[in-house]
Amino acid sequence: MECNREKNLEKCNCTYDPCARKGICCECIAYHLNMRQLPGCYFSEDAEKTYDRSFEHFSRLVQQGKI
Repeated sequence: MECNREKNLEKCNCTYDPCARKGICCECIAYHLNMRQLPGCYFSEDAEKTYDRSFEHFSRLVQQGKI
């Protein structure tokens, strides 16, 4: 499968600039799931900036109607 990294970067809201997985969604998702997290693109811009990408944080945001 061919990766569309440049196209993916257009929608990537990750603010962690030194990330080598940025725009390579399959690697990003695998990395974060291994750490019981979701990638930054699952969060709003403000929530992503907290760097708390835990399942629990995502769940709280959903329960609060913020996602």
